[in-house]
Amino acid sequence: MENRKQATDPRIIRTRQLIRDAFVELLQEMEIEKITVNRIAERATINRVTFYLHYRDIPDMMDKMADEMTDKLSQLLNGAADIGYIHQHEGEWPLLEKLLEHIAENSKFYKVVLGSRRTPIFTERLLRLLTENITDRIERLGGDKLTKAGIQKDIAIWYTSSALIGTIVSWLRKDMPYSPRYLAEQFKLIRTNGAFRTK
Repeated sequence: MENRKQATDPRIIRTRQLIRDAFVELLQEMEIEKITVNRIAERATINRVTFYLHYRDIPDMMDKMADEMTDKLSQLLNGAADIGYIHQHEGEWPLLEKLLEHIAENSKFYKVVLGSRRTPIFTERLLRLLTENITDRIERLGGDKLTKAGIQKDIAIWYTSSALIGTIVSWLRKDMPYSPRYLAEQFKLIRTNGAFRTK
């Protein structure tokens, strides 16, 4: 009951948002090793005690932020599939477009936590989410095709999830030069046309 209250209490949500925004701003300005609870609290216009009501320390804050990120992305992907979004379009690519749209809409946050090498926890969590999502889709939609083609399922999952997260990170680091729709379409073309075949 207490957890549910914390998850919905507007004051708690607002305070955590202030802390998150402060952390992201500080990451844009300095190395992560120089970021302290004092600096976060000062930037967030709260006191240290308030910070410690929400998080044990900075690693705990990052861990919870990474959890919140993957929860949000998971809800986004599952929600799109549940409402039939995927069935109104071709295959899984509209889900990728929806994911990219969310990242673009929250680009300030994602550019810092995914586009930077200083916070690997966020990239690792996103990779885990993508791997789970791709594994589920391969098992439901194409496991037999892979077997017939002589492709090992786990290798296909590693390849697709790594290619996808690498594309997202590069897109963010290059300041998102393509729209989410165009990037999703390009990823689809690369995957379906075998652009990396040597013959």
